Amino acid sequence: MAIAITLVVLALGSVLFHFLSPWYFTPIASNWHTIDTTIGITFWVTGVVFVAISLFMAWAILRYRHRADGRASYQPESKKLEAWLVVVTALGVAAMLAPGLVVWADIVHVPKEAQVVEVVAQQWHWSYRLPGKDGRLGTVHARYVSDANPFGMNPADANGADDVLLEHPELHVPLGQPVKLLLRSKDVLHNFAIAQIRVKMDLVPGLVTYSWFTPTRTGWFDLLCEELCGIGHFAMRGRVVVDEPAVYQAWLQRQPTVAQTRTRVPGDAVVGKALYATCAACHGAGGEGNLALNAPKLSGQGAWYLERQLKQFKQGVRGTHDKDVFGKMMAPMAGVLADNAAIANVVAHIATLPDARVTATVKGDADRGRQRFATCAACHGADARGIAATNAPRLQGMSDWYMATQLKNFRDGVRGAHAQDVYGGQMGLVAGMLSDDAAIGDILAYINSR
Repeated sequence: MAIAITLVVLALGSVLFHFLSPWYFTPIASNWHTIDTTIGITFWVTGVVFVAISLFMAWAILRYRHRADGRASYQPESKKLEAWLVVVTALGVAAMLAPGLVVWADIVHVPKEAQVVEVVAQQWHWSYRLPGKDGRLGTVHARYVSDANPFGMNPADANGADDVLLEHPELHVPLGQPVKLLLRSKDVLHNFAIAQIRVKMDLVPGLVTYSWFTPTRTGWFDLLCEELCGIGHFAMRGRVVVDEPAVYQAWLQRQPTVAQTRTRVPGDAVVGKALYATCAACHGAGGEGNLALNAPKLSGQGAWYLERQLKQFKQGVRGTHDKDVFGKMMAPMAGVLADNAAIANVVAHIATLPDARVTATVKGDADRGRQRFATCAACHGADARGIAATNAPRLQGMSDWYMATQLKNFRDGVRGAHAQDVYGGQMGLVAGMLSDDAAIGDILAYINSR
């Protein structure tokens, strides 16, 4: 009796939990209502079968329970029963599969007017490429991939000169316009998934897969990799922003093309030296840093990273959190640099400064830190010298006290919480693995030993 009651309660409780649960589909933001319908049909079919089987088992337990005078009836087969089971099962399977095949037929037939967007995945980063005014994407190949050419653009293909390259994980798309996604991976298997848009497709190394959708409401939506792609899989996040058409066109006009990127004038170290005078007051004439002034070492750091941080300070992405005391001090200093050219000039001068090793100030167990650093090494490199392709700056030989402060800020949500700080958000997830300050000290002790 107890088992029968348990089965009934389990069946009814599961149904109630399904209908009353606050965890359900996110509000849809694309044309794929048919996907929700298909999943709904699957829920109904499997739900009815689950309840029917549970109640039948409860009935069978009661009906055929042990009795002192009862005798079992042996029936080796029943063609009638088997026929009913075959028919009902076939109808149930068909009810689940047929709608999916109809939806799949829509997924594989992309509208001719769809805007093409190439999505490139790598551990653990999203980037995008859009065709220029000619409407054609230039060819790419793995042999051309480098830090200077992360998309592997074919330099001999003139069609790629006006392509728009987005090396950050935020993509804008216009409202109401079909978008075709060309999906490729540079390393391992990834998965492009946006819950609200109902898009989910694998990115397979060596292949170009595709999917499409039409956004139906404005806003921004989280992009996740839903394929276990390595140690930093959980931090591989991006964002798709749906804009009104006019807003989208304004955004698109601000994005540089391949030709513009190639012709960009490099920073002038001579001009940058004069601009650096303000920085030198805290960071030192040689960029060696100053603990007393909370100014980290700059010399030896990657130019791409320094440029990004200065721009984030200028744009309010960094240095605005109430608890980021030192960041608030840096923000107005970055504001002294009038434009991106000034930033490039300062960074060019910093690149000429001697890369002197700083004195270690953080204590910890380097052996324990070596084990913890395995996670960090996936992005920053086994030698902690940074990897531009994974947007991970150099750690080796940099100011350890500064890194300790930043790891705590990431862990505590002081840094990386801004919506535009995508890489900071990733770092916040990783830093959350550090349970206490001792763990931070161990990692930095290991980095100092490199």
